[in-house]
Amino acid sequence: MRLILLTALFVTMGNAAGGQTETFFSVPAADAPELAARGAYSVGVRTLEIKNPNQVDILSFDKTTGKAPVYQRPLKIEVWYPATIPAGAQERTVYEMGFPSGGSGFEGVPKAFSVLGKALRDAPPVKGGPFPLVIVSHGYPGSRYFLTYLSENLASKGYIVAAIDHTDSVFGAEKAFQSTVLNRASDQLFTMAALEDLAGQSGHFLNGILDSSRVAVVGYSMGGYGSLASAGAGYSPTSMGHGFVPGGYFADWEEGSPKYQARLRKELRAVVAISPWGSQAPYNSWDAAGLAGIHIPMLVIAGDQDDVSDYAHGIKPAFEKAVHSDRCMLVYENARHNVGGNPAPAEALPNFVTREFFEEPVWRKDRITAINQHFITAFLDLTLKGDESRRAYLHVAPEISNEGKWPLPPGASVGAKLSDGTGYWKGFQRRWALGLEMHCSAATQ
Repeated sequence: MRLILLTALFVTMGNAAGGQTETFFSVPAADAPELAARGAYSVGVRTLEIKNPNQVDILSFDKTTGKAPVYQRPLKIEVWYPATIPAGAQERTVYEMGFPSGGSGFEGVPKAFSVLGKALRDAPPVKGGPFPLVIVSHGYPGSRYFLTYLSENLASKGYIVAAIDHTDSVFGAEKAFQSTVLNRASDQLFTMAALEDLAGQSGHFLNGILDSSRVAVVGYSMGGYGSLASAGAGYSPTSMGHGFVPGGYFADWEEGSPKYQARLRKELRAVVAISPWGSQAPYNSWDAAGLAGIHIPMLVIAGDQDDVSDYAHGIKPAFEKAVHSDRCMLVYENARHNVGGNPAPAEALPNFVTREFFEEPVWRKDRITAINQHFITAFLDLTLKGDESRRAYLHVAPEISNEGKWPLPPGASVGAKLSDGTGYWKGFQRRWALGLEMHCSAATQ
């Protein structure tokens, strides 16, 4: 289970020694599509700790009584936000992360490493906004830092980005899978509410800059599983989770449950599901009725060779059955499951067992992260900020990027000119939109 569900969670770090240029994964390379570039804002970052009261402690379930106790479920949150960088300070920080360890092939692998970030710890927030909120949710196991390429990038574009360390799913502190199956959507929805409460407190750094009426969830792997439920896709009573989570507690999150409906939040305006886990057999987390419960816009990102979430029999059918969502699906041809996280840390590269957790066999990982930055920016700008100019970046033609045409005279230089969307994917350089598909479907009434 650990190997199958592990998502590509970590980053590498640029080496500034000897005059080498530091590498930040939130700053895309020169071949990135148009909207991947960082925005106009500097970025601050802070760590919060919150507790969700009266939650079922499913891992302490008592078979004798058939019940589980309740507890205050702790969640550590990393928040990136538009900031002011004081004179003399650098927009630079270091994130300390765990590392996968244990099991065959992990001998000699470091248990932790440092990740370079382009943000200033505890920087004062900008005077302006308020800014929409984006919740980022990792896989199993994972870390609140595994999507820093996206978290920092979005904050620079005028978003408050809150990434969750999901209790029982964090590297080095993983516990039985029942906790993740039951709690993932709950963690996401509670974090929205908790940040709204904090933003309402005078003197809190989020006060005056957080617009809690415009929220999106970006979830990867198990985060994607939770994001679909947070968006309105109640789980099926015939799913794996129904029997896997003891005591009948999973029923409170199933389609048609009044408790589930009461938990949904109208502030959630959009959802991004990257390699979402759970639709495939034998898990079958949703039926058609459950997926039809999503009524907000959705962007799905997946590899068509995903052998963890099963693109053909899991991700693609789930996308097609979300009939009440105005939705698009970006597909990386010949990619597997690792299309959501940062590239591998340097410590992982020499060892295949660790490297395969993070990298893709065909695609350059920095190319994937830049394309994700581009399309997620377009989607969130459209759905949370109402920027209609972004729609053309999503509803591209042709659907298969390889079929795009951008004629050049014989011998002409390719150059770096960006497409205007005529016959070729908008915002991509000539010849550079390759190996991709984009499928969009309007919501039915």
